[in-house]
Amino acid sequence: MSDAAQPTAAEVRAAAEAVKTALDRHLAAVERRSGEDDPAVYEAFNQLAAAAEVYDELLYDRYDEVTPFEIPGAEDALPPYTGPEEPNALSVLIRRDYAVAEPQRLLAQAQRIESAEGDDVVAASGTVHGALGLLFGEFEPDEVASRHKEFGLEEGDSTLWVTAADEPAEPGEWLRAPFEQVDPQQVVCRFDVSAVFDDEIDDEDDEDGEELDELDSDLDEDEDLEPLDADRR
Repeated sequence: MSDAAQPTAAEVRAAAEAVKTALDRHLAAVERRSGEDDPAVYEAFNQLAAAAEVYDELLYDRYDEVTPFEIPGAEDALPPYTGPEEPNALSVLIRRDYAVAEPQRLLAQAQRIESAEGDDVVAASGTVHGALGLLFGEFEPDEVASRHKEFGLEEGDSTLWVTAADEPAEPGEWLRAPFEQVDPQQVVCRFDVSAVFDDEIDDEDDEDGEELDELDSDLDEDEDLEPLDADRR
């Protein structure tokens, strides 16, 4: 980056002051919060995150330095809940991803299902997509999840969203497009599972392991020192 494109020291200082102001505003909103999902707290959080991001970028551009903290962006969190206080209905939306890791195992499982059904079933086990249709037609999704390796599948990411509503949907109302009209502000809670989270934990463990290795190395070097003579005066 050229000197002309770098922010001035005054701009960096102004960004730091903006972070201080946003921090005070966030604390005040938390102190006055009216409930667990107070919109004022959510808005103050977003303002603090935005101010911190600007400061971090300017600080790096000007001084090649970073802040020691990271505020998650607004996209990492659900918006405040605005659904009914006492929901009369709820919807549970589940997505589970799998990779077909062992097609032959999947096909063999589908052939066993066909054999158990008898001659009346239309043969579908000869293709992977046909075998998947048989598998999910025979077993509940939770059973597939618990036995996925047996079926030649490998788990990917999964998520579960619970959304609230005032009234249950009419029969057949959303069947044409079951996942298109989800209002994030109606989501009561969500649970995500991803290998990304495991990778983050592994990275932390690796860093801790490196520190222990360095400590062990220091101890090994100390072992080369001769012990002190307790009788020496």
